[in-house]
Amino acid sequence: MFSGIVEEMAEVVAIEHYKENIDFTFKCSFTNELKIDQSVAHNGVCLTVVRLEDETYTVTAMKETLERSNLGLLSVGERVNIERSMLMNGRLDGHIVQGHVDETAKCVAMENANGSTYFTFEYKNDIEMARRGYFTVDKGSVTVNGVSLTVCEPSDNTFKVAIIPYTLENTNFADIKIGSIVNLEFDILGKYIARLNNFNK
Repeated sequence: MFSGIVEEMAEVVAIEHYKENIDFTFKCSFTNELKIDQSVAHNGVCLTVVRLEDETYTVTAMKETLERSNLGLLSVGERVNIERSMLMNGRLDGHIVQGHVDETAKCVAMENANGSTYFTFEYKNDIEMARRGYFTVDKGSVTVNGVSLTVCEPSDNTFKVAIIPYTLENTNFADIKIGSIVNLEFDILGKYIARLNNFNK
């Protein structure tokens, strides 16, 4: 379980393909604090540490993860947002994030907002997925590349988020451009409500 509050960015230092899986090796400031089998969110994707070596750590992404996320688009040298799993005795500063990315979205617009930046993202317009809770609501929560954010101006398949300078400087939102592909995790509460609503019909 995560909160969507990014700790820092990790650099991709190696990528190895093994059958339908990909091993990603990263470098970050707290590598020496990690343990084998520990969960770390990468651009919002929960992955397990499988190897620690030479101040780097390695995680494995399986086929389904690669199909649902932007991890398969990564190259050596790129940066990903990372967060270790949430401590249950701490404050929940973001919102409940599972680390289970639902799908990807494309950045379709960026605009300056007197110090902050509005990013507009577009995802698949799928009525069946929306019935299951895969949508955004105004002032609701959404996770973009592992960052807990508040939704503005949602439509059937687009929404805006406002990024403050601190977030822009300390996450890979600084690398996002029009056309960039990001990971989305919709709010788990919305999914449960949608599921219950479908049961009651």
